[in-house]
Amino acid sequence: MVIASNFEHIPIYVVYLYATLSLVTFLMYALDKSKAQKGTWRIAESTLHLFSLAGGWPGAAIAQQALRHKSKKREFRFMFWLTVIVNCCALAWLISPYGAQVIAVFS
Repeated sequence: MVIASNFEHIPIYVVYLYATLSLVTFLMYALDKSKAQKGTWRIAESTLHLFSLAGGWPGAAIAQQALRHKSKKREFRFMFWLTVIVNCCALAWLISPYGAQVIAVFS
C-alpha cells in the first residue's frame, strides 16, 4: 500500500487509515484474549470481523499469529478470510478508474 501510495494510486490517508485500523484491531484481539484468560466479558466475534472488514485485517492476522488467539476456530478463520477477500476487492476497485472517481470526491 505504501508503494501504491508513492505512485499516487492510493491516497496516503488510506494507508494511514489501514495502519490505524490494524493497530486498533490488534489491540482488540489482545484485549479479547486477556478477557478470555480471565473468564470475563468478551468482545463479540462480529465486532472483530467488522474491524477486519473495515481495513484492520492486517492487524487481525498479526494478532492471530502473535497472540495465538482465534487461530484454531475454523468458522472464525473462514469468516476472517472472507473479510480479507472482500476488503481487498473493495481496495482494488477503489484504485481502479471507477473507484478513482470516488476517491477524487474525498481528496
